[in-house]
Amino acid sequence: MFTSPRVTAVALLAVSLSPLAATAALAENHEGKVSAAVIDTSGASVGRVDLEQTPSGVLIKADVTGLAPGAHGFHIHETGTCDPGDGFKSAGGHFAPGASQHGLMVEGGPHGGDMPNQTVGADGHLQTQVLNTGVTLMAGENSIHDGDGSALVIHEGADDYTSQPSGAAGSRVACAVLSAPK
Repeated sequence: MFTSPRVTAVALLAVSLSPLAATAALAENHEGKVSAAVIDTSGASVGRVDLEQTPSGVLIKADVTGLAPGAHGFHIHETGTCDPGDGFKSAGGHFAPGASQHGLMVEGGPHGGDMPNQTVGADGHLQTQVLNTGVTLMAGENSIHDGDGSALVIHEGADDYTSQPSGAAGSRVACAVLSAPK
């Protein structure tokens, strides 16, 4: 089979992309839908998230492996960058349009990016569906497609639903770019 030099160059470029760049390239928005690869702190792909706009909010489906068993904080963060080199601190704080407080159990809360903890079984596999009514894939104040993008972050521990500003959920162990900075 003949392969043109141009096709070979494109293939080599795709292979040489860092996990961070590859993850950003996998996020896509097509008429109210987003799909993105989830990476761990080594930059390895460990799963996928799919978001779909519904009349009631954004349905988030996640399928992630390699997590520690137990409860994990599960949030949308304010910046569409997942740099494993900084422990995903590049994703910023929780996505919080308006003046809301953090936490599902706090008056004045929750942030748009706050969601219930997710429980991982003994096999390290998380497969879940969550409806987030505090965000949208459409234009507007609660849109995750703002100028600096957004990321989904899984934390090492459970969100306590009250501690400010982020629920004391511990380190960030997995991340997916939902929309990249513009």
